Order: sequence, then C-alpha cells, then structure tokens
Amino acid sequence: MSTNAYIARQPIVDGKHQLIAYELLFRHSAHADSALIDSDTDAGITVIANTLFNMGTEWLLKGKLAFVNMEVPMLMSSFSTLLSAENIVIEVLETVRPTPEVIERIRELKVAGYRFALDDFKYGPEFEPLLAMVNYVKLDVLAHSPGDLAAMVARIKRYPVKLIAEKVETPEQFRHCKELGFDFFQGYYFAHPENLVAKIINPNHGTVLMLLDKVRQGADVKDLEPLFKKDVALTFKLLRYINSAGFGLSCEVQSIRHAVSILGMQPLYRWLTLLLVTASGSPTSPALARTAITRGRFCELLGKHELPKGDQDNLFIVGVFSLLPAFLEMPMEDVLERVVISESIADALLDRTGLYGPFLALAEAIESGDREQLDNLTEALMLAPDQVSQAHLQSLAWVEQLGLD
Repeated sequence: MSTNAYIARQPIVDGKHQLIAYELLFRHSAHADSALIDSDTDAGITVIANTLFNMGTEWLLKGKLAFVNMEVPMLMSSFSTLLSAENIVIEVLETVRPTPEVIERIRELKVAGYRFALDDFKYGPEFEPLLAMVNYVKLDVLAHSPGDLAAMVARIKRYPVKLIAEKVETPEQFRHCKELGFDFFQGYYFAHPENLVAKIINPNHGTVLMLLDKVRQGADVKDLEPLFKKDVALTFKLLRYINSAGFGLSCEVQSIRHAVSILGMQPLYRWLTLLLVTASGSPTSPALARTAITRGRFCELLGKHELPKGDQDNLFIVGVFSLLPAFLEMPMEDVLERVVISESIADALLDRTGLYGPFLALAEAIESGDREQLDNLTEALMLAPDQVSQAHLQSLAWVEQLGLD
C-alpha cells in the first residue's frame, strides 16, 4: 500500500475572485486529475481520513472552509462529524434522495452546527424540505442551457441559500453567472484542482485495537495514556487533531492526557475507528519508533528532577516529535506547519533552545556518544551524571516493557 496520502483541493471564490473555500477531492496518486474510486463512500472516508490524520486542517485549509462530498452511508455514520462543524460544509451528492431519514439526519447535524450544500442540483418538489435547510446550492453551468439556468436560479432564489456556479470555464460563463445572481464560483476558469501529497505515518494496529477495547469498556484516561505513549504516530495525530482550529481552544494542548480529556470518550472512539479502517498495514519503522519513544521518555524522566508535571509531559512530546522529520521525510519547519504546538516546544524542536531545548540536546548527545556535549549539558541543567545515566537506563527499560515490535 502507498506510504503517501493524496488529496486535491479546488478553490471556490466570490465575485471578486477572493478565496472563500476549497472543495476537497479524493485522489489515488500525486498526478491524477480525477478520482479512481470503488465507491463514493470509500472516497469520502479517505478524504476525511487524509484531512484529519495525514495533512491536518490547519495546513490543508489555511483557515478556509472545506466542502466534502458525502453519500448516504457516510452522511448517516458517526464519521461525518469527525471534522469540526467550524471547518466543513457537507456536500450532499446528487445521488442522495431526500428520504425522511436523510432529512432528519441533516436536521440533526444542523443543530450541531454543520452546514450543507446540495451538489449538481436539479430541482424537484421532493427537494423542497432540503432547500429550506441547506446553506448552499451548487449548479453545474455546463449541464444547463442559459435559459434553463436562469429559470433554475430564479426558483432557488426563493430559498435562503447561497448559489455556487460549478464548472465555470470561460470569462463569458463567469459574467453570465454573476448577472444571474450567483454568489460563489468554482471551475477551471479560476483554478484546476491542486493535488497535494503528505507522507503517512501509521499507528500500530494492535495498539489502536487495544485502545478501542479500553474505551469501549470505559477505562480511565490514565489507563489510555501509556498506549498512546508507545506509538509515535498516534501521539502526533491525536495532538494535531485536538489542536486544529475547529476545537476553538484558547491554548495549545500539549499532553496526551489533556487531549484525551478534552476530546471525550465517544469522539475518541469514533476517531480511533476511522484511524483503524483507513491506516495501511505497514506501521512506521519499528527501530525509529523505539528511538523516538525512548528519547521522549528520557527527556520526561530528566524533567522530573526540576520541572512540574505539565513540563514533563511537554518533554515527552519534544523527545518523540524530534524524530518526526525522519518519519515524514521532510524538514522540521514543514512538520511544524502541520501541527499546532506551543512556542516553547517549537523552539526546542527547531534549534534546541528555550526551556526544553537543552533536554533534547542532552538526549541526542547520549545517543551519539558525544561525551563533551553530554558533560556540558549535564552541568548546564544542574544534573548529576548518575541521574542522567539512571534516566537513560530507565527509559530503555520502559520501552522494552511496552512490548514494541
């Protein structure tokens, strides 16, 4: 299975060509110009998974809305609510019929703050309940004659919706749609879909299954934390998800325990389920994972001598995240664009400065066997050599106890 995640995004603009949103589209390769899919449901799950786990809403959307296509199974499932209502417009595909169940589900999600668009809309009386609830209606300008398009716009304008013209390919089509009263526009005249790629780091399936089982049994947060700590990918994905703009948090969440507590057990179970069904069967390099987790535990143990619990948690994250460039095959600067973290953690990861930087530098020195650097940093941190040695041995033993492959 590919070790990369692919997604395409096509801008949606207003009448002044100002970007207001992206439609997110499934892609199977970096150069594909269309989707090669088994089903719309699979494509929808993959788009949400890539957005959540492999790219992150901050990096992918840059504060704009995401229009995500959904078929009935996806719409009715709990996966539909994994992306924050603040970030997403659920685009109901033209194949979805307005059954009582669908209408009730849309009403339920609207109460939760979600917005909706009807894709490739063609008017019929049965759609009137949906027109009264949705926020956007998208019309394919190539599928209608100018006269039919004008009549369709006039009919839809009776409802409190914004109109989006799709497949606008020429200046003439753009001007005509503006004159008809369209609010927003999408098509090749503005931009072709842009293909994006991200390196995938996958969690260990066994760990995810154990977490699912513990969550299902109502385990305490303190019982979940050790399982996250043994998996670099899980920790990275959880913190990126909880720190995404959609949660509207006033400060960055930096510890695993805090993240799980904020997310809540039911949302965590949904998140883990999607992670399990979308991850590949090839987990990240076990040797690299062991090194990252050992480094995190070592930094955390060193902090116990002088720092409060919150800073110790941060040191674990610093140690683990310091090897993300190797996992993701990209510079640390690019990694930090994909996860929201505090300035103190970023300083440590980028140039080994700030409160946490010397602890990370000390971990690297003990790994490399740089005796001079090791002695200098031990002294600078006011640690005794035997404290450093003991923390190193304890971190190695701890990782062995985790039972990593």
